[in-house]
Amino acid sequence: MSPSLSRRWLNGAMLQPVVVLAGGLSHQRDISLKSGRTVAQALRRVGHEVVEADIDSSLIETLRANDGAVVFPMLHGGLGENGALLEVLQLMDIPYVGSGPATCRISFDKSIASRTVAAAGVAIPQQAALPHDVFRELGAQTVIRSITERFGLPVIVKPARGGSSLGVMKVEDAVDLPQAIANAYAYDDMAVVEEFVTGTELAIGMITSSEGTRVLPAVEIRPVGGVYDYSAMYTGGETRLTAPADISDETAEAATQMAQIVQRELDFSGISRVDAIVDGSGRPVFLEAGAAPGMTATSLVPVAMEAAGLDLGQVCSHLVADVARNHD
Repeated sequence: MSPSLSRRWLNGAMLQPVVVLAGGLSHQRDISLKSGRTVAQALRRVGHEVVEADIDSSLIETLRANDGAVVFPMLHGGLGENGALLEVLQLMDIPYVGSGPATCRISFDKSIASRTVAAAGVAIPQQAALPHDVFRELGAQTVIRSITERFGLPVIVKPARGGSSLGVMKVEDAVDLPQAIANAYAYDDMAVVEEFVTGTELAIGMITSSEGTRVLPAVEIRPVGGVYDYSAMYTGGETRLTAPADISDETAEAATQMAQIVQRELDFSGISRVDAIVDGSGRPVFLEAGAAPGMTATSLVPVAMEAAGLDLGQVCSHLVADVARNHD
């Protein structure tokens, strides 16, 4: 029998019951479970009744048993970030916190998201999206020669669709490019190769409700190994985070404006994040954006919330209430 929830009241205000979705079958399952647990505990701390659910055969039963609850997806990769599960929630008329399916599909594909925001005037690195079959049919050497002639070295290679920097490699020698691209194909059938931009790496969190978007202080990322990959993200001591970032007021304002454009163009809702590099001229260069950023102990958005003096539980509760209030 699936657990059921009831509404609670706190200081005269109704607290909506919540189903936090985490897990799934993507490469980021473990991170998703940690993010989900963080959000569930934060919501419980401020008084919500919460059920934590995985993406399995019992999910629909759990959702139906908790009619009236708001779903809070904390899924990374796969069904969580490509919009597929959200389509089902919309078909079932279940309210949920976060961005819609179309936004998730666009932002989940780094090559499409980059081109979308570039059309709105946001700076992006030079890049190429390489489908696996094209790379195979045309021959690795032909493609690699074209890449190095166009972008030079080093370059960054990453899967077009994915997160947590899985499959991401910095390549400084052309002989290493085939292996880096093959590694990206282990996570997706599309690889993105882009010029390496030297500068200060930033993560800019955003909180969007029906009242508007609040851009959080930028978090400066300084990985010990020089590249913010999976190990640097989730291993304590591998990355130094500074919030607010140690950048000029003018650069901070430019980063905020860039995040606002990205939010508008991609139509993010709930909690989202933009990753960028500040180049030598002080210009923020867009790298990627996420509709479902991590919320673990080492994740970036919670660091930004703390720098802004915000409580995670109160932020999540506000988003839940906003969704419930505006659900038809």
